[in-house]
Amino acid sequence: MAKALMIDYEYCTGCHTCEVACRKSLGLDSGQFGIRILKDGPRQIEGTKKWELNYLPVPTSLCDLCAERSEKGMDASCAHHCPTHCLVVGNVEDLAIEVGKKANRALFVPLA
Repeated sequence: MAKALMIDYEYCTGCHTCEVACRKSLGLDSGQFGIRILKDGPRQIEGTKKWELNYLPVPTSLCDLCAERSEKGMDASCAHHCPTHCLVVGNVEDLAIEVGKKANRALFVPLA
């Protein structure tokens, strides 16, 4: 059964824990990432006094959802270490249902 990573952008605080855990787990060099936090903003919302700032975890082509950890029944390192639990690894079919239940979610399925 194919695995996927669901990201709930509403809860990401931009702490970079997923990046660090991933790099350690995959043994990546400095400047390489399996998942990367992108910063969007800050910008003022037009016509208001409110500001918007978003952090967006984005898996890269190096992400394999921690295949070695998965074979041992463990979660991907990024999901395991995320303090806000905004990263969830599971079966594509199950997560496809979950992602549609709420805005600000995305589903990533790595290629083989």
